Amino acid sequence: MDKPSSKTALSAAKSWLKQQRHYAGHLLTLSMVCSIVAGFCLIAQAALLAHVVSQIMFAESHWQQQQTPLLALLALMLCRVLLSKYTEQFAFRGASEIKLALRKELYLKLTQLGPSYVEQQHSAELSEVLHTGVEALESYYARYLPAVAFCAIMPLAILAVVLPVDWLTGLIFLVTAPLVPLFMILIGLKAEQLNQKHWQQLSRMSNHFLDILQGLAQLKLFNASRAESAAIASIADQYRRSTMSILKVAFLSSLALEFLATMSIAMVAITVGFRLYWGELDFSVGFMLLLLAPEFYLPFRNLGQAYHAKMKGVAAAQQMLQILQATPLRSGTKIFTESADKHLSISYQQVSFAYPEQRQALHNLSLKIESPGLYAIIGPSGAGKSTMIDTLLGFLQPSEGCITINGEDLAQLERASWQQQLAWVPQNPQLIYGSLLQNIQLADPSASMAQVKAAATKAGVDQFIDQLEHGWQQPIGERGAGISGGQRQRIAMARVFLKQAPILILDEPSAHLDADTQRWLVESLNDYAQQHTVIVIAHRLQSIQQAKTIFLLNQGTLSAQGSHSDLQLHSSLYRELIAADAGAENVR
Repeated sequence: MDKPSSKTALSAAKSWLKQQRHYAGHLLTLSMVCSIVAGFCLIAQAALLAHVVSQIMFAESHWQQQQTPLLALLALMLCRVLLSKYTEQFAFRGASEIKLALRKELYLKLTQLGPSYVEQQHSAELSEVLHTGVEALESYYARYLPAVAFCAIMPLAILAVVLPVDWLTGLIFLVTAPLVPLFMILIGLKAEQLNQKHWQQLSRMSNHFLDILQGLAQLKLFNASRAESAAIASIADQYRRSTMSILKVAFLSSLALEFLATMSIAMVAITVGFRLYWGELDFSVGFMLLLLAPEFYLPFRNLGQAYHAKMKGVAAAQQMLQILQATPLRSGTKIFTESADKHLSISYQQVSFAYPEQRQALHNLSLKIESPGLYAIIGPSGAGKSTMIDTLLGFLQPSEGCITINGEDLAQLERASWQQQLAWVPQNPQLIYGSLLQNIQLADPSASMAQVKAAATKAGVDQFIDQLEHGWQQPIGERGAGISGGQRQRIAMARVFLKQAPILILDEPSAHLDADTQRWLVESLNDYAQQHTVIVIAHRLQSIQQAKTIFLLNQGTLSAQGSHSDLQLHSSLYRELIAADAGAENVR
């Protein structure tokens, strides 16, 4: 996700950013309208102020005779204050709506892409896009786009007022105005390149820092923490240098814009001043021109200040587009419905699958699973066990062959309706940051407390819940921090018992468990398999010897299948795995 950006990608990002305005409804348009109306009020205010001052100073009019113009002047000032307030309010409300919608869109897209896509990305990088990237769009929509609209209208409006009354000042405006955007473009091209590199360095720094946090224990054990601290310092220094380079360009661009605007205003002031001195220009006109000159260049200066927000927004948009334009897994449209007798038949028919730029993980795999019962999938490392399960879960789609459910092609079924039939327990069950109750209710948020307690009792959670300080409301940290591996497994099984899914799939459920917890788990699975289909990826073969059928995979194909006793008699590979597992158990 951090490849250098092409011109096509930049153009696509800019176009996409403009298209997202619809999420804000009319809020951004209202902000721009308020800003422009406030600008018109400013023009009227300048003309009126020049008239009042001229009347009082040169026409010897008493200020009381100018009450109506003064009241109008006050009204215009109040209008400008209110309009400025609503300009900001509408702009930031619109930007907030866009941020909220984009976060939702990105989240939904990631769910469509599935775990197989997410696993290929770095979690820190995804987090950077979803948080920092989306936040970077606020200034783009709330600052940059209104500045563009204001810059497109206000100089023309001021020019339309100035040209009829003084062609010389209008000519100065016409000649100098194009120089400002010209310098912005020239400086912006360099700054844009720097900003792209800056974003990439930020992503790399986030990735590296997260890796170090997750592997902190290993770094300490191998006495490598000092070396990694030096690496972090080096990466942080590179990021600092990159930030300073961007700021240098930004400050230089601001200096150039301010210099051009100041020199242009000075030219107007000099020409107006001399003509006033020579009596060639009426004071009210000259004073109005002096008041309007800074306002003519103000939109350009504001646009220059907001240009950095544009660069950040475009850089963030490119990262988002890489997610949004990724090809999601195909999903059918047919809703899965259980048969009247609740029977489930899962059939793999010549299924093949290969990861990009890797050898085939599955090759012409054919097998059949009939409910209910306990089924085990075993094999050496790299045999294709996890890939097989991922295709059944809908995380991957076969490149050849098909998987049928009760005779229907899985690819034709709506993925969400099929996944409702599944319960999935990986080697390290994922627990969310929240209470114990929230973690169990994840399987069924509508479940009553009585149902939750029944599932927890069946999973053995009641054996340790009374020992927790806050009971059901015990906070659980990220990745199950604060509880043991066995307790985490029991919470995961409580979810299973609460959902009562027809198909339960587990990936090495007995890993990292003590003997007592392992025995309890085997009993629970055998009990659940009486009325459901249970599929277990197993490395500890002692835990699946009671399986109805054991499927032995090797190099992506089905090497053998049958009961424990059948495989012992007819499969030399199975006997080798049994012997290796027995040796490992003795070591443990």
